[in-house]
Amino acid sequence: MSCTTLLVGKNASYDGSTMIARNEDSVAGSFDEKKLIVVHPEEQPVHYQSILSKVQIELPENPMRYTAMPSAHGKNGIWAAAGVNEANVSMTATETITSNPRVLGADPLVENGIGEEDIVTITLPYIHSAKEGVIRLGYLHETYGTYEMNGIAFSDVNEIWWFETIGGHHWMARRVPDDCYVVMPNQLGIDAFDFEDAYGKQENYMCCSDLKEFVNKNHLDLNPDRPFDPRLAFGSHSDSDHIYNTPRAWIMLRYLNPSFQGHPEQDTLPWCMVPERKVTVEDVKCILSNHYQGTPYDPYGKNATLPNCYRTIGINRNNFLSCVQLRPYVPEQIQAIEWISFASNAFNAFIPFYANVNEIPEYYGTCEEKVSTDSLYWTSRLIAAMADADYSQSIPHIERYQDKIPSYGHNIINETDIEFNKTKDLSLLKIANLKIEKFVKENTYALLHTILDIRSNNMLNRFSRSDG
Repeated sequence: MSCTTLLVGKNASYDGSTMIARNEDSVAGSFDEKKLIVVHPEEQPVHYQSILSKVQIELPENPMRYTAMPSAHGKNGIWAAAGVNEANVSMTATETITSNPRVLGADPLVENGIGEEDIVTITLPYIHSAKEGVIRLGYLHETYGTYEMNGIAFSDVNEIWWFETIGGHHWMARRVPDDCYVVMPNQLGIDAFDFEDAYGKQENYMCCSDLKEFVNKNHLDLNPDRPFDPRLAFGSHSDSDHIYNTPRAWIMLRYLNPSFQGHPEQDTLPWCMVPERKVTVEDVKCILSNHYQGTPYDPYGKNATLPNCYRTIGINRNNFLSCVQLRPYVPEQIQAIEWISFASNAFNAFIPFYANVNEIPEYYGTCEEKVSTDSLYWTSRLIAAMADADYSQSIPHIERYQDKIPSYGHNIINETDIEFNKTKDLSLLKIANLKIEKFVKENTYALLHTILDIRSNNMLNRFSRSDG
């Protein structure tokens, strides 16, 4: 799907956590209803079959519990998307990426292979570290092939790995430097690769066993006298990239490195950078909600000279945003906090919950094709659709809501951490999640009421004179 990914190494984050975050976005003109669930071992299939490609895979018999954000209706498959398992290993999949005809001609895509529909379901329940995630997905990719180009992130409390597919069966992965963050629009991103490490210690790079041979045989290295650049070899540099992909990377880099210059249509924007300050959860939300504020490209900017020139990050068709924060300074049982939002990120709020639980609060886990304000997904979409039409009047109320929800969430998490350290009582996590859900539900309903009043008062059939 059309997505945007942000990865934050432990020494780049404000509290030493690893953070992996991604917006899942529907294709233009459509929406995919989403919900948050916990998948228990007994619910995990042993004989897996994809809906779209029909690929069949025999899965191991020892799955772990994990969270997921699947499609609500499931007509086109599970699309589990993002989550964290009981070993505190997280993944988000996928970032649809691009390639070029030379690569796809040498290693064609596989029509009945694996894809975004399948990847979390067949990988996350079976891995005990981020690196183990790379190994398992590499095996699956080589064995079954893929029908699309994808990027996938894996994290544990110590490290983050980014995995990119190359054609139908090849792949590479790079460890995110601990002091860096990574920005990923829908474009192949890795811009440096060390084959010696990948075929040796695998400390920072991994790949399929024949990747170097594949590059040489098919004349893919376009700068053979310089260090190997996989983005140049395997990626794309099209006109559509310059309006759809590179501008998103540019604005993300500019947010965390204000002194960075660059250009929205630059092909050589860095895959990772050391931020000029530590990165917070709130930064993650702000970046993945961005619509080019303060630039000529902001669709809501009063003085914007080129609105809608580039594809925004916070877009009308955001399905959800998930950020898994793995905290090294608390006991393992409470390390994993998953932050979520539904619908267009310009108008929603970031909500935390403890992931080491057996059930999800109903407001996040309820979603059907039928519109209902009993669902956070649908309520968020209703708010966004109305607030967009009255942006200048609505945004003060939206911003107060966006501050209020995570502030309360941080407070409950802090209180629960303290209490858990005293008692080691896992039931506290469910209680905390329900407290946050209740607060979110009350305040989301209140915001919906306010935004509805604003929209109703601005209807074209309004008339200023009343009776009397």
